[in-house]
Amino acid sequence: MTSMYPSERLLPSAAPTASWPCNNLRVVGAVSESEVAMLLAAYDMQLRGQLADQLPEGVRGERDGPLLRMVGAKHGGFVDYRDLGGLEGAEVDELITRQVRVFAERGDRFEWKLHAHDRPADLAQRLRAAGFVPEAVETVMIAPVAGVAAEPCLPEGVRLREVSDRADLERIEVLEQAIWRDDHGWLADSLEAERAVDPDALTIVVAEADDAPVCAGWVRFAQGTEFATLWGGGTLPAWRRRGIYRAILAYRANLAMRRGFRYLQVDASDGSRPILERLGFVAVTTTTPFIWSPPTVVGDTGVR
Repeated sequence: MTSMYPSERLLPSAAPTASWPCNNLRVVGAVSESEVAMLLAAYDMQLRGQLADQLPEGVRGERDGPLLRMVGAKHGGFVDYRDLGGLEGAEVDELITRQVRVFAERGDRFEWKLHAHDRPADLAQRLRAAGFVPEAVETVMIAPVAGVAAEPCLPEGVRLREVSDRADLERIEVLEQAIWRDDHGWLADSLEAERAVDPDALTIVVAEADDAPVCAGWVRFAQGTEFATLWGGGTLPAWRRRGIYRAILAYRANLAMRRGFRYLQVDASDGSRPILERLGFVAVTTTTPFIWSPPTVVGDTGVR
């Protein structure tokens, strides 16, 4: 599958707000509990525990019972699963211990992303007992692509641009570090490696003002599923509340719609959740990244 737009495609700088069709972002009405359950089931079945056909150089997936263990990335590893197959008690502890042993031997940190509906119910306590540290809770949100796709509505002087060059990825890395105030020194390498192995599976979009990035987001197209997943989206504080996040969201939704995807999925922070809810995204569960780090490694994992 080829990209819908060539790399480095420019959108024109926005005209004054009044002249843009800013009402194209449609708000979707409330959904029933059965619809939420259907969305959660689709998320679990299609996005969790799946091994990509193509992986960056040096990265590999290993199966360990119900788990998919990803190793070899410079910024750390992670484990993923659809469910734990009914394991409980000592069996769960043994599974956790095996993952810690593998990553400890490599000297790598890794992430165990715990979902609120995961079983057994005491899994969080067992991860803490094994030395994992929980990070901020995020909300898994899903929306129909057709309800979010729209003409991006940008403030005057801001443009959107698809990027792939190393220099642009490094600028995004600096932007993300400025927004989140933590170590994102792995990001340019990670995005570059991902695009090198499968450029059609990832599109990166930056919002610029006076040629300086003020917001960036990327979309991953999960082949063989109904989902495109959204990442990034952070905006510099001075540029917030101007519709830039909405514009970069709409742009990526357009890409997903043209490729035939049905749903958008995002792990939302507390700051972005209200915006996404107004645009029709539905909360289906929450997720907490539990991080295990070797004793000699400090700082944020950078696993995203």
